Amino acid sequence: MLNASDIMTTGVITVKKDTSLQDLARILYDNHINGVPVVDDKDRLIGIICESDLIRKDKKLHIPTVVSVFDAVFYLESPKKLEKEIERINATQVEDLYTKDVLTIDEKTEIDEIATIMTQKKIYTIPVVDGDRVVGIIGKSDLIRTLVS
Repeated sequence: MLNASDIMTTGVITVKKDTSLQDLARILYDNHINGVPVVDDKDRLIGIICESDLIRKDKKLHIPTVVSVFDAVFYLESPKKLEKEIERINATQVEDLYTKDVLTIDEKTEIDEIATIMTQKKIYTIPVVDGDRVVGIIGKSDLIRTLVS
């Protein structure tokens, strides 16, 4: 059975936390990729950012429902959620949007397990790591390529 090392893309494009969202969009568009790992100054994996993060940035702001009783205002939703939504809208750098809890795999992960992860968790860009170093990346197109070859 094939494993991650057989289908992964090597020479992975990465970004840093201070990469602008405009530069990130250009990288994704020019390279026809869905997402990129975010690495620190020592090239250690610290997160991932995908097209969906950029798209989510521009969605409409949801204003929470409030109830006013006399002079008091009660939020029916968490005010923290509104705060996060405002931060998302004002994002200008990768640091403002990237996902810190990254699901990763190693080079020996079998292809059926990768497909299961992608479908069950709805994660379509998965870094392949050796420790905290990115050695490859697998996207949907890498899995599809195995069907045509």
